[in-house]
Amino acid sequence: MAAGKIKAIYIAPKAGVGVSGHQKVSLKAGKGIVGDRYYSETGANRSNYKGQPDWEITLIESEVIEAFNAETGNQFHESDFRRNLVTQGIRLNDLVGKTFILDGVQCYGVQLCEPCASLQRRLGVKILPDLVGKGGLRAQIRDSGVIAAGSAIAES
Repeated sequence: MAAGKIKAIYIAPKAGVGVSGHQKVSLKAGKGIVGDRYYSETGANRSNYKGQPDWEITLIESEVIEAFNAETGNQFHESDFRRNLVTQGIRLNDLVGKTFILDGVQCYGVQLCEPCASLQRRLGVKILPDLVGKGGLRAQIRDSGVIAAGSAIAES
């Protein structure tokens, strides 16, 4: 069983604004992270993939960010990548189509969260093709609960 930890948590209250870091957040099944733009339905990219909602929570590996910075000579902060959770010690690509547990809260990996042109414009550097297949995971929240930075993430 794959296991790692939640290194950091970020949310954006509305589209186009910066993300803010949090030690703990509340997750609502089928709705998202309380306080995040997608929870409040102001997010522009509330989408579905093969009939499955894929906007409730996004994750990215800290190892991917570190490797990208090392390979490109950049010094981007993990929050610059605009994913809700930064993980450590777990391969997120392996969670596509699987149930996993975030600090006791059940989630489901819907699809990869590929980098987009918007992120590239925001960062001001070329991120494609370097981050294709490494941009993180889009997931559904299946249980409501509270998660905290430093807590476990594991395949169930």
